[in-house]
Amino acid sequence: MPSPSTLPQSFRLDGKVALITGSASGLGAAIATALAQAGATVACHGNRRPATETAEAIGGQAADFRADLSSTTGPEDLFAQVHAKFGKVDILVNNAGTIHRDAAEDTTLESWQQVLQVNLTSVFQLSQFVAKDLIARSAPGKILNIASLLSFQGGIRVPAYAASKGGVAQLTKALANEWAPKNIQVNAIAPGYFATTNTEALQADETRNRQILERIPAGRWGQPEDLAGAALFLTSRASDYVTGTVLTVDGGWMGR
Repeated sequence: MPSPSTLPQSFRLDGKVALITGSASGLGAAIATALAQAGATVACHGNRRPATETAEAIGGQAADFRADLSSTTGPEDLFAQVHAKFGKVDILVNNAGTIHRDAAEDTTLESWQQVLQVNLTSVFQLSQFVAKDLIARSAPGKILNIASLLSFQGGIRVPAYAASKGGVAQLTKALANEWAPKNIQVNAIAPGYFATTNTEALQADETRNRQILERIPAGRWGQPEDLAGAALFLTSRASDYVTGTVLTVDGGWMGR
């Protein structure tokens, strides 16, 4: 990504407040850093792992917030905290997610509901809170959801995750349709296989690691920074005529 001083003005985020959920590490931290470098004031969210380190590394006005998105009251709590601190949210990045691996016949209703709450319901709740505030202020806004390759594919032993990410893709389109006339663009990124703590087990499995790399035309795992450019584009004025799209950032996986 170009240095902050050489970014075209349409990519600058000066004066904007961006809330990035699940930004304690990995993809969320990389997105928070990129948006901050473009001039945004970032609200970094964490839960079991606080986002303190991310906010401190970014510096400036960046702040960390803690809320449990697996609770139905967590999204409202998070939005209230950020709004109280900064007075507004112009950009929302719904990155927080969870996964439960088990055979479909053995997946409990409790596990199913937890995955759906974090990955899909909280995305709708936060989007709703942010959009209501933007509409009340007659302000433009950006909502970026983090989908998955399993928004398109079924996966194995992850029925709740696949259902939730398929839902994220459709929710993105539905919200885009409704809020485009209000100058709120809603898009999603579907990351491929990225080297994060969530995929450590796959990377360590010699057979699965080989199979994955053989399928990726780029021949490597993605790094969190590989998502930065796409995230900046979809949260900046450069994408004002882009809405309702799900952009794959996958090293060519879906084109294979």
